[in-house]
Amino acid sequence: MTASMTATTGLRERTNHYRQLLAASVGNAVEWFDWYIYSMLAVYFSTQFFPASPGGSLVPLMSTLAIFAVGFFARPVGALILGILADRIGRRRTLSTTIMGMGLGSLIIGLAPTYKQVGVAAPALLLLARLIQGASAGGEYAAGSAFLIESAPAGRRGLYSSFFYISATSANLAAIGISALLASTLDSQNMTSWGWRIPFLLGSVAAMVGMWIRTHAKETLTQTADEPAGARRADMFEFLRRHPRESLQVFGLTAAPALVFYVWTAYLPTYANITVGSNLKHGLLSGVVALTIFLALQPVFGAISDRVGRRPMLLIFGTFFVVGTVPMLALLDGSTTRLLLVQIMGLVFLACWSCISSAVVAELFPARLRSSGIGFPYALSVALFGGTGPYVATYLVDIGHAASFGWYVTAVALVSTVVFSRLPETAHRPLH
Repeated sequence: MTASMTATTGLRERTNHYRQLLAASVGNAVEWFDWYIYSMLAVYFSTQFFPASPGGSLVPLMSTLAIFAVGFFARPVGALILGILADRIGRRRTLSTTIMGMGLGSLIIGLAPTYKQVGVAAPALLLLARLIQGASAGGEYAAGSAFLIESAPAGRRGLYSSFFYISATSANLAAIGISALLASTLDSQNMTSWGWRIPFLLGSVAAMVGMWIRTHAKETLTQTADEPAGARRADMFEFLRRHPRESLQVFGLTAAPALVFYVWTAYLPTYANITVGSNLKHGLLSGVVALTIFLALQPVFGAISDRVGRRPMLLIFGTFFVVGTVPMLALLDGSTTRLLLVQIMGLVFLACWSCISSAVVAELFPARLRSSGIGFPYALSVALFGGTGPYVATYLVDIGHAASFGWYVTAVALVSTVVFSRLPETAHRPLH
C-alpha cells in the first residue's frame, strides 16, 4: 500500500469516527435539552395546563412537576422495548426512533392548547408528551451507550464514553442559557402566555436535524456481533435470564451516581435554600460554573480510564461519597461561596463515574444483548434513586430531619461502592 493510500484510509477512518461521535452526541444533546427545559420552564407554563386552586398557589406547579416525575417511570419501559429493538434491528435505526420520539414530545408541548381552551385535554396532552419523552430517554441510553462504545477505536472506549455526558451536560447548560435569556428579554406575562413555548419548538426542530445526522451514521451492531448471520434474535428479558449477575451489577452501580447526579446538578441550590437560606438566583450561577467544570473533566477522566482501568475511577467516586457526603452538606451555610465549593467537589468526583458510565455497562454484555442488558436495569435504577432524590431530600427537611439526607446518600453510595469492588476490570478486554 502506498503512502497516499495509507493516508487516505487513515483520513477516512478518522472521518468515520468523528461522524459516529457527532451522531451520538448531537442526538443525545437534543434529547437532553428537551428533557431539561421542561423542569426549568415549568414555573411559567404550569398555570397554562392546570387551573389555580384556591387551596394553594403551588398546586399547578406541583401538578406539572408530578407529570415530570411520571416521565422517569416511563424510562424503564422505553429502555426495555427500545433496548431489545436496538439488539434486533440495530443501534442506528433505534437511535433515530428515540430522537424522533423526543422531538414529537417537544412539539406536542410547544403547540398544546391551554386548560382554558380545551379543559382536561390540555394536561392529558402534557402527560402524553412526557410519557413519549420518558420512553425515548430510556431507549437513548440503552442504544446510545452501545453505539458509542462499539464505535470507539481500540483503547479509546473510555474517551468515547465521556461524550455521553459531554453532550448531556452541554444540553443542560444550553437549557439554562436559553431559559435565562428568555426570562430576561420577556416580561413575566409574555413568558407565561407564550414565551415558554419557544424552547420546546426549537427542540423539535433540532430533533429533526439530529435525526438526519443519525440516519447517515454507520451501524455498529454488525461490526461487533460474534454470532453467525441468522442467529436467533434477542427475546424479552433474555438479558436477565442469561446475564442475571451483570444485570444486577448495572442496577447497583447506577444507584448512587443517579442519586448524586440529580441532586448535585439540579437540586442542590434548592436544598441549600430550604435548609440554610441560600440565594436561589446565586445558586443558578453556581450551578453553571460547577457544570462547566464537570463538562471539561469528562474527556480527561475518560482518557485516564483507558490507561488505569474503569474500577479505580469508580472506587474513587464511591469512596468519596461514602466518606464525604455528610461533611460536604454540613459545609452549606447560606453563602454562595460554600454552595459553589460543595457543588464543584461533588461534580469533580461524580465525573469519575459519568465519564465511563457507558463503557462500564456496555463492556459487561455481549453485542447481541448489549442494549437490552444496559437499558432496563439502568433506567429502573435511575427512576428509583435519581428521580426520587429531590423528593426524599425535601421530605426529610419537611419533617425536621434534614441531616438524615446526607446519611441516605452515604448508604446508597456504600451499596454502589460494594458493587464497584466486585466488578471485573474490562478496560483492556476486547468487546465480545
